[in-house]
Amino acid sequence: MGISFWHIVIVVLVVVLLFGAGKIPRLMKDLGSGITAFKKGLKQDEPGGEQPQAAQPASPQIQSPAAAAEKKPEEVVRRT
Repeated sequence: MGISFWHIVIVVLVVVLLFGAGKIPRLMKDLGSGITAFKKGLKQDEPGGEQPQAAQPASPQIQSPAAAAEKKPEEVVRRT
């Protein structure tokens, strides 16, 4: 006895009733980002794996108005 089509339909209906149709995409996105973070953490723990870089404090970059005017508007928007 295996999983039939009707078993899958019932499970999907229960999930939709519990979480609502609007929350399911957000739930799946959060689950995917959690799995990605877990895999990244496993790679860092392995010998010879990716080592975390030292966190450097972000210093604000102050530019003169002339230098800011030379940049395209898209670049200025992305920085802010």
